Amino acid sequence: MSRRLPIIHGVSESDAGPYRLERLDLEFANGERRRYERLHGRGHGAVVVVPLIDADTVLLVREYAAGVHRYELGLVKGRIDAGETPLQAADRELKEEAGYGARRLDALRALTLAPTYMSHSTHLVLARDLYPERLPGDEPEELEVVPWKLDRLHELILREDFSEGRSIAALFIARDWLQHHAG
Repeated sequence: MSRRLPIIHGVSESDAGPYRLERLDLEFANGERRRYERLHGRGHGAVVVVPLIDADTVLLVREYAAGVHRYELGLVKGRIDAGETPLQAADRELKEEAGYGARRLDALRALTLAPTYMSHSTHLVLARDLYPERLPGDEPEELEVVPWKLDRLHELILREDFSEGRSIAALFIARDWLQHHAG
């Protein structure tokens, strides 16, 4: 079913740290009026990288996660800097966080985090044909790199220290993409 988008009668903005908070005055097709709020990031988006050291092994990184105050396993990820494409940002973040560059990068898709109230999207990038190269990054300590076999994904997703939704989704999407796009 296709619906007409709500009419935006007004928008007010305020500062919310790394985000801009917008308050929308909306009117739906049935005449109902509501106020919605949405957050816009101040950056250019983000990337999550699935780096394959070989056809069967992904590289994870363990880093401090302030939101849950513990060390978390996850994929390489970071923001897209001004003037960068998602593929350029993925290669840079891979070099900064895991100490590898990629000769082959495939943009798989964009993911949203909470599309009902955030405009932020994350670009999922598959990185293959890796080679050692490290760039200085913005992390306060060097990240531990942990190789993980894709055929053990069922074990990884049940670990307490692997809880970030983008990393979980990215691994399943990449695994499925690889099964259907061999080569």
